[in-house]
Amino acid sequence: MAEKIKLEVVTPEKYVVDEEVEIVVAPGVIGEFGVLIGHTPFLTILKTGTVRYTDANGKERFVFVSGGFAEALPDKVTVLAESAERRREIDVARAKAAQQRAQDRLAQEKAEDIDFLRAQIALERAISRLNLAGAK
Repeated sequence: MAEKIKLEVVTPEKYVVDEEVEIVVAPGVIGEFGVLIGHTPFLTILKTGTVRYTDANGKERFVFVSGGFAEALPDKVTVLAESAERRREIDVARAKAAQQRAQDRLAQEKAEDIDFLRAQIALERAISRLNLAGAK
C-alpha cells in the first residue's frame, strides 16, 4: 500500500479535515495544484473553490474553501481557510439566498452604499458552494 500524506483543513472555528489521504488537489491563487507524499515544500494563497482529496479508502472527497493559505510539506498539507465546509454540510437554501442577495447588490447601478467588490466575492462564494453541492 502506498504511503499517505496528512491533510488538515482548519478554519478559525474548527478542524474540518484531519486525516491521512492519498492525494490533495486545491485551488491556489495562480492555479490548481496537487500534492502527493514527498512533495517539495511550498506555501500559497488559496482562492475560493474546492479542495479535492482521495481518502485512505480510495474515495474522492470534497471540501469548499474560501480564502486562506495552504502549506505543502513532504508528509503533510495544511489548509488554513477563512471558511470551509464539507460538501455534505453545505446548506443549499442558505447558499441560494446568499447568491440572490449578491446578485441584487450587483444589479444596483450607481448605489453609493454598495461595496461591489464585496458583493462580487459573495456571489463567487455562493456559486462555488452551490456547484459543489450539485445545486444550481
